Parts: sequence; structure tokens; C-alpha cells
Amino acid sequence: MKGICILGSTGSIGVSTLDVVARHPDHYKVIALTANTNIDVLFEQCQRFQPEYAVVVDETKAPLFIEKIKNSNIKNLTILSGSQALEEVARLETVDSVMAAIVGAAGLLPTLAAAKMGKTILLANKEALVMSGDIFMQTVEKSGATLLPIDSEHNAIFQCMPAHYKIGNKAPSVRRILLTASGGPFRETPVEELVHVTPDQAVAHPKWDMGRKISVDSATMMNKGLELIEACLLFNIAPDAIQVVIHKQSIIHSMVDYVDGSVLAQMGNPDMRIPIAHAMAYPERFDSGVSHLDIFEIAQMDFEKPNLERFPCLRLAKEAIETGGVMPTVLNAANEIAVEAFLNEQIKFTDIAVLIEKTMLYFTQEIVDNLTHVVQNFTDEQSSALNLILAVDAHARVETKTFMEAS
Repeated sequence: MKGICILGSTGSIGVSTLDVVARHPDHYKVIALTANTNIDVLFEQCQRFQPEYAVVVDETKAPLFIEKIKNSNIKNLTILSGSQALEEVARLETVDSVMAAIVGAAGLLPTLAAAKMGKTILLANKEALVMSGDIFMQTVEKSGATLLPIDSEHNAIFQCMPAHYKIGNKAPSVRRILLTASGGPFRETPVEELVHVTPDQAVAHPKWDMGRKISVDSATMMNKGLELIEACLLFNIAPDAIQVVIHKQSIIHSMVDYVDGSVLAQMGNPDMRIPIAHAMAYPERFDSGVSHLDIFEIAQMDFEKPNLERFPCLRLAKEAIETGGVMPTVLNAANEIAVEAFLNEQIKFTDIAVLIEKTMLYFTQEIVDNLTHVVQNFTDEQSSALNLILAVDAHARVETKTFMEAS
């Protein structure tokens, strides 16, 4: 039996992970569950799965959660609060696997902490990898950690890779990767009408049930842009060897094109429990709870190239990985601020890409050099690199807000 820590247990990925855990109580024991503010769902999860630790990141909510636990039959639960506690539970000796399901930059440090400890990392938080890039992959290699992708697309690619393939290695027999995308809710919306899109419309994804931030990323196709960056790192492949393909049925989750002309595709119903179960059982397989695919019911599958005028965020993501350095960190930080502003109805849907591009253009080499000078007092090379990333992330957020207020 393996001990599992679920970072972000109350989100959609966390809930799906616990559904899979419940189907295989002889395989996994829940050691730690974490939430930001949703203490009601966290409480219910603690009642059902009886973890040893629970983390409430929002310290103002922690006293309320403690009170709920006191008045319940939950025993022997250690309650922690604050963002540092995420790293603490990720490092626990009794934890074998860490589901990294916290959305956004907040997931970087605890996921990196798990990597340093050599854990099996079930990576659903794409932003952690986008931000830290080579640092994260080098940490995994150095510690001997096992990295398994949870995003349906990256998990599909992994399943289609050569036998015994290890994440981070180059596969010489692979010619290119075909990264599929649903196209989101605005795949056919006239471009001139996108300026009027509301938050409620943007989060209404036609195929996947996701959180609000990820749903907006899917609507702008920034989600696919971040996945493109992630794929470059996970599979050690150049951006030009990745083709984004819009596939509205969301049945093929990605494809791998080999040098001999073979194209391998992973198919399945659009349910995140499939990649979660694959990673949790790897290298074996077990039941995910998802209904089996009926190809006769599908009848037809469509494919098209993305329109970069409709989806400028996809263009910006490719520019960020091609520029390299800290630019993916800038892209991610600006996107998080812009999406939050859109969800709060402070900016228009089309302003998201505009703000990101302005922030990326602001980050000249001179700005990066100045920030590098600030963190040079760290003697350890990796610590200096990580602190530069954190400094760039913070600075990019400030500048994005400045651009937003000026517009």
C-alpha cells in the first residue's frame, strides 16, 4: 500500500483522485489532504478518508476548520495552516506519491519539495513546470524522483511513447507530437464578438468539468500554450516538433508521430480519472471508474489547425518557450493576473492576451539582469536560479497590474 498526499484535494483533480483512491483501498492510503479555502469539502474528505494530516492554506480559515474537527468524530488528525505546510506534508516519510493538483504558481514550491525528496510526483500542476523549467527537471533527475504526467494530453503522449520511455529523455524515433485541444467554448465564435464574452460564458467548457481559472485558460487556449511548454520539457522536444490540433470531440487526447510513418493515438472518454488511474497504477493498470469508449457512438472525429488570430495566447506561449530563459515564468505570471482580473470583471476577455503581451515585451534583458543581481547573494547555483524565478514571477505580476490600471 502506498501513502498519497493530495495537494489541492478540493479541486476537480483532487476530487477525481479521491474517487480513484476509493475504488482501490488496497493500493493507496491517504496521508495528507490540502485545501486553500474550501474547508467544508476538506472536512467531508477527512471524514471519509481519515488522513493523518490536513492543511488549510488560508490561515484565516484554519480556526474554523479546527472547530469543525473538534465537533466531529475525526481523530488523530494533525492540522496545519499556511503555504509552508504544503511543503511539509509533501516531504513526509510516509508519503510515497504526491498528486500535485494545486492550480497556478502556488503549486511550485511544494511540488519542488516533493521532487527533492525523490517522491513519485503525479503532475497535474502545469504552471510549476512552466515556471521552473530546467530546475524542476534537473531536481527530478538528481533525486531519482518518478515524474508522471496527469494532464490528459501529456499522459496520452506518455502512453504513446516507446516502451520503457522515461520522462525527460529524448526519443530519437519520435518525429513530432500532435497535441490535441478541444478548442473550448469559442472555437466557432466570430473573432469580433470575443470582446463581449462574459466570465460565465468562458467557464462553460463544452467537454471538461474544470475549475474557473483553467476553464478560462481553455477558452483563450493559454491552457494549450502552457501544455506546449510543458511538453517541450517533459519529452525533451523542440517547440517546432509539436503541432497543436483542434479536435472538438476530445476523444483522442494526443498523438505521437514516429519516423517510420506510424502515428500512435491514445483515446478515451473525456474524464480525468483515466490519466489519474493510469499514473496511480503505473506501470500496471486498474479500473478508473470511467465508462468504456463506444466508437460507434462517436461515429466521426474532426481535426483542424488553430486560428492564432482567435487564440493569440497560443502564439504568445510559443514565443515564450522559443525565447527561453525566464520568459515562460513571465507568461504564466501575467496570465494568472489577467485571468483573475477577467473573472472579477475588471477587464474584457480579449484584454487577457493584450496584458500578457505587454508584460512580455516589458521584460527586456536589462530587467532580467537587474533581478539577477538582486539574488546573486545565494551561493548555491540552484537556489539562485529558483530565487530569480520567484523574483521574476513577483515582478511580472506587479507590472501586469500596472498595465491593467493604465489601460
